Amino acid sequence: MQTSTFTVKGNTGFGLQNRRILQGVSDLRSRNLAGKSLRMTERNSCFGVSMDSASMGIELGRARRTVQTVFGSSAKSRSHRVRAAGEDIEDAAPLKVQGQSSGSVLPYVGVACLAAILFGYHLGVVNGALEYLAKDLGIAENTVIQGWIVSTVLAGAFVGSFTGGALADKFGRTKTFILDAIPLSVGAFLCTTAQSVQAMIIGRLLTGVGIGISSAIVPLYISEISPTEIRGTLGTVNQLFICIGILVALVVGLPLSGNPSWWRTMFGLALIPSVLLAIGMVFSPESPRWLYQQGRISEAETSIKRLYGKEKVAEVMGDLEASAQGSSEPDAGWLDLFSSRYRKVVSIGAAMFLLQQLAGINAVVYYSTAVFRSAGITSDVAASALVGAANVFGTTVASSLMDKQGRKSLLLISYTGMAASMMLLSLSFTWKVLTPYSGTLAVLGTVLYVLSFSLGAGPVPALLLPEIFASRIRAKAVALSLGVHWIMNFFIGLYFLSIVTKFGISTVYMGFALSCLVAVVYITGNVVETKGRSLEEIERELSPAI
Repeated sequence: MQTSTFTVKGNTGFGLQNRRILQGVSDLRSRNLAGKSLRMTERNSCFGVSMDSASMGIELGRARRTVQTVFGSSAKSRSHRVRAAGEDIEDAAPLKVQGQSSGSVLPYVGVACLAAILFGYHLGVVNGALEYLAKDLGIAENTVIQGWIVSTVLAGAFVGSFTGGALADKFGRTKTFILDAIPLSVGAFLCTTAQSVQAMIIGRLLTGVGIGISSAIVPLYISEISPTEIRGTLGTVNQLFICIGILVALVVGLPLSGNPSWWRTMFGLALIPSVLLAIGMVFSPESPRWLYQQGRISEAETSIKRLYGKEKVAEVMGDLEASAQGSSEPDAGWLDLFSSRYRKVVSIGAAMFLLQQLAGINAVVYYSTAVFRSAGITSDVAASALVGAANVFGTTVASSLMDKQGRKSLLLISYTGMAASMMLLSLSFTWKVLTPYSGTLAVLGTVLYVLSFSLGAGPVPALLLPEIFASRIRAKAVALSLGVHWIMNFFIGLYFLSIVTKFGISTVYMGFALSCLVAVVYITGNVVETKGRSLEEIERELSPAI
């Protein structure tokens, strides 16, 4: 999960005392920094979670490669779990699905992506609604309370990200989706009908828990029901739908200027995909691998038939049996993540989200309004649309290149482009020789930065997690990495404006450029290329048995 929202509003944005987020860098000192930074924290949450994409793919016909990912996540053992002695599932025989398939996973991927849309929508919906709901709830002058309404969703997401994997292991993937629809629906209802600040904050907290669970379970489910033929290509689906959700929130907020009470309808609309998610998952097949690990063999065969066609049942079940041979290690505990065997791979996963947040996506999005106005673009909707279009375009390009160019290559290209864009932004504010062109250069730097981010730094980190983590640590390692994301997201938002006020935006931008270069060095020396490689190959390199 990787992600700052690309909504860059003025009159419908994060302004608490004004309708404009920023008129320029000089306005910072006169604003309430604590309230602003809390609000900015949520704005940052969509570009940085792309988290949530993962190792995904759909059955498109001939599958000549190994298909370990079809059944690629760890689950809690039960007394009748089918395993033998020796090693992780990824260390055993690979799953192979060849020939023509009469099934399709695409409809079920679509149902799962309803949760991703809700993720983005709940992050973005408060942007335009905050000014109006603050008036209705009598807190128009209380920036601290407004900040809590915005940032409470991050606290809920932090909790939800740590519980999603555990729920999926205990109850199964589809049932966890159905359970996830409860806080998403109840939270949306409370926000819609709120007559007090307390009800609004509780509603935001519940929706945060819901999107936190979604950030863990969406990539897990999709990776387990999908072949690996194009897992990199579809690894960006989660990120893309998160950003689509934010764009939907932007469009839905347009009637606010003419109808101030419209904010309640904005929150209420989130009930529709929440209910559709629950209904859709009732009719979606459970992960065959999870069923097999629970000893529910006949149900696993039924699930395989629905996903890949009846002609695949014997073949895939045979591969599952082969994969289970020699795998009796218990599920890892939290302390096992820091053992000598897994320390390196876990640190890489956490570092991907740490570097993502330190690269400056928050700053670029937060200052977009001021940057675009300096170039004469006074329409906040136009500014939001331009930044959003750059993000969606970059994500689409990344999707087509993920299995051709490779994950590591896209990360290096992405961070290099982000470093260059940050330098351009910094120099456009300071070099007097560039003063006549500063507005145009600043807009160019902003768009290039967002485009570079969406090519790699946004979608790739979460895609790498299911590929580099062994099955016995996958749920907990993903939860830990997501925890790093949410914590960094919050603290950067909390202190960012204070740092800008002290050092100036140009200096901060240059610091972010240096962080991007540090990321290039770290990725070059530590991240392995996973394109075209089986999960067992990756695991043997990163987490060899001791």
